[in-house]
Amino acid sequence: MKLVTVAEMRAIEQEADANGLSYAKMMENAGYGLAKEILQLAYAESEEDREILALVGPGNNGGDALVALTHLAADGWRARAYLVKRKAEDDELVERFRKKDGEVLLAENDPDYTRLTAFIETADVIVDGILGTGIKLPLKPEVAGVLDAANRAISSLAWPPHVVAVDCPSGIDCDTGEAAPEVIPASITVCMAAVKHGLLKLPAFELAGELRVVEIGLTDEIKSWKDIKHFAADAEIVENILPARPADAHKGMFGTLLVAAGSIGYTGAALLAGKSAYRSGAGLVQMAVPGAVHTALAGHFLEATWILLPTEKGVIAEHAAEVLLKNLERATALLLGPGLGNEESTGKFIENLLTGSGSAKKPTAPMGFVRNDGPKQDLEKSAVLPPLVVDADGLRHLAKIRDWAKLLPAESILTPHPGEMAALTGLKKDDIQADRLKIALKYAAAWGHVVVLKGAFTVIAAPDGRATVIPVATPALARAGTGDVLAGLIGGLRAQGIPAYEAAVAGAWIHAQAGLFAAEKVGAEASVLAGDVMDSIGDVLSGF
Repeated sequence: MKLVTVAEMRAIEQEADANGLSYAKMMENAGYGLAKEILQLAYAESEEDREILALVGPGNNGGDALVALTHLAADGWRARAYLVKRKAEDDELVERFRKKDGEVLLAENDPDYTRLTAFIETADVIVDGILGTGIKLPLKPEVAGVLDAANRAISSLAWPPHVVAVDCPSGIDCDTGEAAPEVIPASITVCMAAVKHGLLKLPAFELAGELRVVEIGLTDEIKSWKDIKHFAADAEIVENILPARPADAHKGMFGTLLVAAGSIGYTGAALLAGKSAYRSGAGLVQMAVPGAVHTALAGHFLEATWILLPTEKGVIAEHAAEVLLKNLERATALLLGPGLGNEESTGKFIENLLTGSGSAKKPTAPMGFVRNDGPKQDLEKSAVLPPLVVDADGLRHLAKIRDWAKLLPAESILTPHPGEMAALTGLKKDDIQADRLKIALKYAAAWGHVVVLKGAFTVIAAPDGRATVIPVATPALARAGTGDVLAGLIGGLRAQGIPAYEAAVAGAWIHAQAGLFAAEKVGAEASVLAGDVMDSIGDVLSGF
């Protein structure tokens, strides 16, 4: 699903209209798509005596609603239009609706909202088409009064109707995500052509319900539409990323992820990351861990192979880089960071690993793997590593290494939460959170690597300006260890040969959906553990 600002969508529609796709035709397409979504929503209901009420405003959203009502009236629905700040006279869309036996009532003729309340009490579906994407808050009294009355009527019902918002719930700022107190919470929001940025921000997201997108006739011949590089992830995007798994497959086809992780204080991080990599479909997972924690882990992870790294006080020792560098030949991706701890010796291990220090002979790069572009003198200082994912403590150690971005393999994947992003950038967490998409894009471009800025609405940004937002915000993932699950997922997908940006998008979406599955299975978001999220990865992948 493409993701746009209000200004971008306005420019796209202007260009489309100038190139022959008229506003009227876009509205017809939007209304038809809206009607189809409403029919799909109502399939589970009785096909007899279906009743729909649309709250119709003066703009394009109101027009979309009237087109949809006309289609549904022709399909046998009892359809009513409640016009808010919209005149019925000389309105072609209203006249077409009336010719299909549609009922029309003006809000100005219902001062105490008695008729509105009665309509809501019998409706199976309510369409919210009063206001569009370009509104400014606060709402004017006439609109606020209608929305408030509708909310009161809906909340009084034991079996409330479905609420379908047109493009966005009325009263949402579609850039900032701010919401008027009178907004009617939607069951689904049917977005026209693209999701608007504000719908993936709070509080708007919680009021929009399920997001669906319908086509309005735009094609790649419209340059401003084709040039959109920002997306909201969905199942279709992820399905197109995941590799095929033929019946005659063998483990070598799905790569080997080497996981350098763990310390005496964080054994679970290594376990969660390694197992999640397997759950992603990786053919083999090698665990490079401090020798001191091997016994604690091995009995819980029978499928892994093990590389025991030199240990110093329960963490990876500085000279362990030499051991790891000698064991890279088989790896098709390397995950570095989960549970490493913040000790200085581990930081030196990471620096030695990236620069090749302590190794008498640098490893041969697996076919097709290259180091990051940069000045030759910097390249000569760096080790040749397979595709790299850096997470957790690995990121904090990176921040202390001079010119660290130039030492990483090209388009490595960095998976910081806001605190780790602050360590990498020197910015304050509040400044990062204030514009997550902008910050992720800025530093992905500056560093030349893929940034996965974790949190509610995780952002994946590529150096070339592409970005994807995961349309999930849930406290089920606000738990220690869930980041290790995400790192393992992304690392496992990267090991299977999926390009860096695509692996990050797929991994983050699967992770978010697994969190939702886990909350449903466990019964409460507060009770979800990282292991529950890991165990739900298969539930997500079973849908493909």
